[in-house]
Amino acid sequence: MTMKVFLARQPFRGSFTARSARLLAFNYGNKARLSAVSTPSLRRTQFRAASIGAAVAGIAGATMVWAKSEPLEAEATVVEESASPIGVPTGPRADEGRALGNFPKTLNIGGIEMPVVTTFHDQDMADLDKPRLVILGSGWAATSILKDLQPNGYREYVARLPGPPSSPHSSLSLADTIVVSPNNYFLFTPLLPEAASGTVEARSLLESIRKISKRCRAAYCEGDAYDVHFEHKMVEVVGLDGKHFLVPYDRLVISVGAQNNTFGVPGVKEHAHFLKTIQDARKLRYKLMNNFEIAALPTTSKEERKQLLSFVIAGGGPTGVEYAGELYDFLYQDLVQYFPHLLEDSVQVSIIQSGDHILNTFSEAISIFAEQQLQRENINVITNARVIAVEKDKIIYKKKGVPPGEQDIFEIPFGLCVWSTGITMTDFTKRVNEKIPQQHNKRALEVDSRLRLRGVDDVYALGDCATIENPKLMEILSESLKRLGCERLTYQEFVKVVNDIVDRVPQSRLHFSKLKDLFSEYDIDKDNTLDIAEIERLLKDIDNKLTSLPATAQVASQEGRYLAKKFNNLAYTPLDAWRVEENALKPFHYHHMGSFSYVGGENAVVDLGDGWVGGGLGAYLLWRGAYLSKQVSFRTRALLAFDWTKRDITRS
Repeated sequence: MTMKVFLARQPFRGSFTARSARLLAFNYGNKARLSAVSTPSLRRTQFRAASIGAAVAGIAGATMVWAKSEPLEAEATVVEESASPIGVPTGPRADEGRALGNFPKTLNIGGIEMPVVTTFHDQDMADLDKPRLVILGSGWAATSILKDLQPNGYREYVARLPGPPSSPHSSLSLADTIVVSPNNYFLFTPLLPEAASGTVEARSLLESIRKISKRCRAAYCEGDAYDVHFEHKMVEVVGLDGKHFLVPYDRLVISVGAQNNTFGVPGVKEHAHFLKTIQDARKLRYKLMNNFEIAALPTTSKEERKQLLSFVIAGGGPTGVEYAGELYDFLYQDLVQYFPHLLEDSVQVSIIQSGDHILNTFSEAISIFAEQQLQRENINVITNARVIAVEKDKIIYKKKGVPPGEQDIFEIPFGLCVWSTGITMTDFTKRVNEKIPQQHNKRALEVDSRLRLRGVDDVYALGDCATIENPKLMEILSESLKRLGCERLTYQEFVKVVNDIVDRVPQSRLHFSKLKDLFSEYDIDKDNTLDIAEIERLLKDIDNKLTSLPATAQVASQEGRYLAKKFNNLAYTPLDAWRVEENALKPFHYHHMGSFSYVGGENAVVDLGDGWVGGGLGAYLLWRGAYLSKQVSFRTRALLAFDWTKRDITRS
């Protein structure tokens, strides 16, 4: 197997430019404090040791970095108007006077009296004369924000306490950033399939969110976000004890993730397993070993054994494919030593995919390579099939494009079914979506290019729960033509218009990469200008190519970093000037740094875009090196490297 040589990508070291520094100094005066953002068996054992060494070398050389970012710089003009808030009184701002601590003790909402909480861990945020930042969630987006916020602004506030200046207790660091999440940990989700097969331990994928929050002096509260009352600027939270309370905010970040989408298929919730949380991975691991131990009993019939050792994966995306690859390794590298008689004729692994290929978000060459690799591993790949029901011991699917009169409905008995077909909004996200008339997307919250929630001021949404709206390019074109005062564009004017479009819609940059060729292609009458009809045809074609960003850890991480840098820039901006200053900063631009998927047998596939694709051992080492380098702490990095030297086959 050969693979293209990939260009090394250097890790981002964030810093503000001189221009940004001048902007900060101008806006914030003496208050501004700027700091850099710093951001079988012997052979197998030898191979694993070698892979770890390669992974470590990958870190040292920075072979792959997921989230390349750029510093935020001011743009020349303001390009977006303020969103129209709902439920917020006109005239004076709804949050005026609150900076002095004028919060009610309780608030009646919908006939229910709920306490307003401003004290966390004996730290009262009500007396802080600064904006209050509330972050909902502890996933990739939220963690990226917490890691990149500077040690000022939102991070800390030093209040003088009674006593002489030399007293060690004469100052107190008060938190004005609050993190609310039902999970008191950050989970490295890309390696969940490895945790489900025993390749890595659960603890190697978890890092305390309290520890991460402590770095930026943020307070953490374990609870579920239930609703947001925009008219009061309050978040309704349900604590572990089931009691509801309210948390006030000046800036709110919604990064609550998403939940599994069953598409209304009957029996999925009752009989299938998901792979979304660490609890899901633990359940899968327990069920897998439990099935083998039961199948090994002398009282188990041959038919029962075949059913117990039939593993079905619904969904041919990265999660489903990676779990199938990890399952193959677990079966034929480890369990074969202990259950050889079972693996000869009883085990069957199947993947059911609704599309033409598995990994359909990758290039076609990668999809074909992955299918061939899985088939070599005797994994049954079923494409163009839609699951119509999941029963206690079998899954029923319907094949697409079957000629009339031929059988199109089939069933597969299973002992374990994994459902990984996509995501949908959580109940909380649905409540927020239904409150805002400007929200039209029923799969995620719509945000603009600066990650601001459409229809409400001072609220941001990012990660799996949000999607960036793709504005119609013709609207931007109309503004540009009106400003230029012309109906035809020369090449130089065309370049100016394209730059304006790219500034406002960064994801369109890829489609405007070769301007001269593009100009010549759509200049139908060859008069060296583009008229309105020709421009409309060009932008319509590009509009059709623009797609929403994928719900991946890579996207969420970059969004979190972007928002943290923006908050750092605007930390001391007065509330009434926030929108103007924010509009002067660059919109979010996603940099795709490549997609990986493990397909078993020490083989992986990688797609870096622009035709840079590959697979095999080299891609596998690159995959492991990238994931090792992206760990959030040295502890998890060391644990993960050690886990890769062995695999646990206990039922735990």
